[in-house]
Amino acid sequence: MLTYVLRRLGLMVFIMLGVSVITFSMMHLVPGDPAEVIAMERYGEEITAETIEHVRRELGLDQPIYVQYSRWLSNVLHGDLGYSHRTDRPVLDEILTRLPATIQLALAGMLVSLIIAIPVGTISATRQYSAADNISMFGALLGVSMPNFWLGLLLIMFFSVHLGWLPVFGRGSIEHLILPAVTLGTGMAAITTRLIRSSILEVLGQDYIRTARAKGLKEKVVIYKHTLKNAMIPVVTIVGLQFASLLEGAVIVEVIFAWPGIGRLLVDSIFARDFMLIQGCILFIAAMFVLVNLLVDISYAYLDPKIRYEVK
Repeated sequence: MLTYVLRRLGLMVFIMLGVSVITFSMMHLVPGDPAEVIAMERYGEEITAETIEHVRRELGLDQPIYVQYSRWLSNVLHGDLGYSHRTDRPVLDEILTRLPATIQLALAGMLVSLIIAIPVGTISATRQYSAADNISMFGALLGVSMPNFWLGLLLIMFFSVHLGWLPVFGRGSIEHLILPAVTLGTGMAAITTRLIRSSILEVLGQDYIRTARAKGLKEKVVIYKHTLKNAMIPVVTIVGLQFASLLEGAVIVEVIFAWPGIGRLLVDSIFARDFMLIQGCILFIAAMFVLVNLLVDISYAYLDPKIRYEVK
């Protein structure tokens, strides 16, 4: 197990290195002069060629791209992601300030998803081909097909504009969290419901389930004690991956509901052409995604003692 974890940690290093190369390259391949954009942010629209050249030399943008990348990567390894050209604050501080809001939204979205998916998926599997099963699968298909931005707008129109029950945007009380969490968690719930259904159906066909029923155990005991626990093992993978996706995929939801998270920070940075902040956000999101994947893999051993990781 320790060997596997060390191997995955080594793989994480190469993944993050690749992400850093791609991110840095894309920022310097987009049309426009970064020095001119930064100069306009600092000194306004009326800037001279001398001012732009001064900014270029000051930030090292006159150096070859591999020199710029080496210097930036060296700073990143020392915990310095640079400074935002727009706010003149450290990029890491900007990200850490927004991180709690993104984690709160992702956890709430995942909670909404599991509250919907576990009972619906279980009922659908135990009553296969019934009306409840057909309705559940139709709802799951609808949830997967509906874009987050469209669902969010519908929820705003109905619960905020028409009924006036919930606030439209911002972060504050629990009421501000309900609509973004439901919007974010619905798509995940649809996928998880279908996975739980298929996992339970597969487990119900195992010999030990037939043995448990032959012993005269109640159906609730068979389902919730023997079936559901083993059916959750593949679900953990999807839930873990989806939680990582929620951290990065909350961009649209954060923009629609003006939620002050990393996703909205990234969008604002893109519009402002804040290159340092864009690179820092993408690198930070990628690191969280890879770390969550590692934690999910490690959790397998605790969910099922039969699972062992062996490096061949």
